Amino acid sequence: MKSEGIKKVVLAYSGGLDTSIILKWLEENYQCEVITFTADIGQGEEVAVAAEKAKALGVKQVFVEALKDEFAWEYVFPMFRANAVYEGEYLLGTSIARPLIAKHLVEVAAKTGADAIAHGATGKGNDQVRFELGAYALAPDIRVIAPWREWNLNSREKLVDYAKSHGIPVEARRGNESPYSMDANLLHISYEGGPLEDPWVPPSEDMWRRTVSPEKAPDKPRYIDLTFSQGDAIAVGDDIMTPSEILESLNRIGGENGIGRLDIVENRYVGMKSRGCYETPGGTILFKAHRAIESITLDREIAHMKDELMPRYAGLIYNGYWFSPERKMLQEMIDSSQANVNGTVRLKLYKGCVAVVGRKSESDSLFNAALATFEDDAGAYDQKDAEGFIKLNALRLRIASRMRRR
Repeated sequence: MKSEGIKKVVLAYSGGLDTSIILKWLEENYQCEVITFTADIGQGEEVAVAAEKAKALGVKQVFVEALKDEFAWEYVFPMFRANAVYEGEYLLGTSIARPLIAKHLVEVAAKTGADAIAHGATGKGNDQVRFELGAYALAPDIRVIAPWREWNLNSREKLVDYAKSHGIPVEARRGNESPYSMDANLLHISYEGGPLEDPWVPPSEDMWRRTVSPEKAPDKPRYIDLTFSQGDAIAVGDDIMTPSEILESLNRIGGENGIGRLDIVENRYVGMKSRGCYETPGGTILFKAHRAIESITLDREIAHMKDELMPRYAGLIYNGYWFSPERKMLQEMIDSSQANVNGTVRLKLYKGCVAVVGRKSESDSLFNAALATFEDDAGAYDQKDAEGFIKLNALRLRIASRMRRR
């Protein structure tokens, strides 16, 4: 990318080695002022550390924004109304956070009069696509700097040498330091790289941060009730909570019971396969519960149509098209289906497993025991009617069979 006209850049800053090096690299190669932006979306203590590191590196404008509530309410919960799962397993914990970060990056750029934004995503991954598609959708003329696509610092040794030569603190590797590339937020933690690059090698037990192993989870099942209003969870047990509080509560409860571990090989948008491990305890519980309350409150054809649309919707999120017109169109359709998704689901958590053991809706249940019963239905359903129904639906099959016999 040409550096002409770039005097001020907003960097998505995590405080780690890569983005700290990027900070200095931008100053050196673009001769510009660097502003840092850190989104607090529930990743933990590292947010405060990132701000202190940025100040220590001489950054004059350090932006740290508390976005947990916005993340849960405007991104995670709409996604869960769709029951979105990528390639049958992944609950999109990293993917759904990127458009939020992109949105605030361009807002900080506009607020500070910056000429460009920058990120630390590599040229092999999905995040570069997600950040940049999100930014261009909201600020079509924004300029984006992706150092990993420009520099030659393509090994940890080169990164460490650069850091030392520019006075950037580098922590020595410790025996218990994680060898994985990790990303954490309110919804999940992801792990990639290191030993996980061999898809035959199982993850070590000490990798996991948010969950106990199912083998060490309590021997007694834990039962919880989740209450839904218009497709969104609003209470855990008797406690009404905000979306972010619900995720925090379910993360704690799920983690204590070994819920939400996942080990998959997925297809990246850029074309390669990638092995990743994920911890999504609260999301795993929420997903199961939402499908359960929909099972008694959604019309059959609406439920089936949602299931048909879900892979497309999940793909849009995974590939970075959150702000696209097609995702917004699908979201309107999905949200309109949730008006009557109200009620309570009871779940049993036991040693890594989530089981639905009850569901009820006082006002919106379509389940009719009088129709479904195997006992005397007192004339609610005439079983003789099924004969004509079956013959009508078999008509094309019977015609085709007769033709083949000829």
